[in-house]
Amino acid sequence: MNTNRRLTYLLILLIGLSIGFVWDSYLDLSTRHSFAEVEYTNISKSDSVFIDDEFLENISERFLFKKVANRVISSVVYIETLIPVDLPDDENHDFSDDFWNRFLPRSARSVGSGVIISQDGYILTNHHVIEGASEQGIEVVLNDKRQFQARIIGSDPTTDLAVIKIPANYLPAAIMGNSDQVQVGEWVMAVGNPFRLRATVTAGIISALGRDVQIIDDRMRIESFIQTDAAINKGNSGGALVNTSAQIIGINTAIASQSGSYQGYGFAVPSNLATKVASDIIQYGRVRRALMGVQIQSVDYQRALELELPSVVGVEIISLTPNGPADLAGLRKGDIVLGVNGFPVNASNALQERIALLRPNTEAQLTIWRDNSSFISSVILEELMIPEVSIAQSAAQSSPNEPTQEDEGRSKLDQNDLSRGRLWISTDLGFDIVGLAKPENPSLFDLYVQEVDSASNAFKRGLRDEVQIIRIDGNLVHSSQVLQSYFNGLADNENKISVQLEVRREDKSLHHIYIPLDK
Repeated sequence: MNTNRRLTYLLILLIGLSIGFVWDSYLDLSTRHSFAEVEYTNISKSDSVFIDDEFLENISERFLFKKVANRVISSVVYIETLIPVDLPDDENHDFSDDFWNRFLPRSARSVGSGVIISQDGYILTNHHVIEGASEQGIEVVLNDKRQFQARIIGSDPTTDLAVIKIPANYLPAAIMGNSDQVQVGEWVMAVGNPFRLRATVTAGIISALGRDVQIIDDRMRIESFIQTDAAINKGNSGGALVNTSAQIIGINTAIASQSGSYQGYGFAVPSNLATKVASDIIQYGRVRRALMGVQIQSVDYQRALELELPSVVGVEIISLTPNGPADLAGLRKGDIVLGVNGFPVNASNALQERIALLRPNTEAQLTIWRDNSSFISSVILEELMIPEVSIAQSAAQSSPNEPTQEDEGRSKLDQNDLSRGRLWISTDLGFDIVGLAKPENPSLFDLYVQEVDSASNAFKRGLRDEVQIIRIDGNLVHSSQVLQSYFNGLADNENKISVQLEVRREDKSLHHIYIPLDK
């Protein structure tokens, strides 16, 4: 009798498993079919307002916010991501003793927000919200509490944006606004899911524009954030920053905080850039970035005086890629870019943003300042090919060692023991240079800044210890002979008023630093 009962239970279990596999296959086929039905996706974008200025002047803020919230809140979704993790099984990590947990891979859950940008299920969110997600590990919950498994369409770490898709149609898609029209001081609302609190709305104003806060960890990053004091916290990432016409003007991305929670500073990717990135991902599966072929540096007050600019404006071209778009257009080192297609650019990240909004093989009209006059130059942009793998560090790119006692006091290149694979150079610019021989060619060196004098012009202009020197005055410098020649000629050149360093910081970002010479 017991044997028959066991066989019966086993048979029921096998039948249940079979039905489960069949049902799962059906759902998978249904999902694929729904994706295949989509042939055209439209991202709605509008510059017009649905509430005009006259109406706004006669309405209380509380009714205005209510009207905007009702229109937008259904377009913002809750995203929960399952991320595989490799954690030790010790007293610091409490895992369930459930039978299945002994065999299934361990994972963590992260939460965020997203904005529905098309009726057929495309959702715009942040790259860091879905980064590392396991297959079928992204769950999207709509405002009406429907739940869907999402798949990743594409992601762009350089702007911290991503597009995912759910198998649904006739969704309440948001209207993307024109972030070029955003002004400091105007009212905005942030919509998202902070701390798993679904469909949360906060209000504030635009605090600043064009912020470069170095939050995105990517060497090709584009940061020109909209800053707001509307409350943004963990879980708001990927949510909507909305103007008083219920248009999405930004995708909430990050906060500046010493506590890890809101302290009055939130940052959003401008909607124009977000729309371009999303359109590229949907159409091509990746972002197509335009390339101008220059290295640039914001013009500051000291540099404006040196260049005799009428005011502190523009972005200086530090170097050009040979036969690149800017070089072929006739631009030169030292040219000042004042604007792109009529939009003024007064910081390097602003110029990067304007170029990033354009597509490869299109023409950019640059306003250039040269020889005390301005003119328009047409540049045909190329496509920037971003490698899939990061640039490998050279073996000598670790932080240089401090000099030994026998190194101290050396001020001339010929006092260096080059056979030891190290240079120690004392300059008159307020800092020293350490050179470490390259393993592949001991006659060439990687150069690092050491012992920056806090009272020097170099320190005041932002130079710090242990950054790597890539170029001096736009020229690559690797050999002791070139360094010897450069510094010997520096004091004798009466027309030389500044030294320009291109340096690489620990986060691999490149920066240009002008050091005025005291003569």
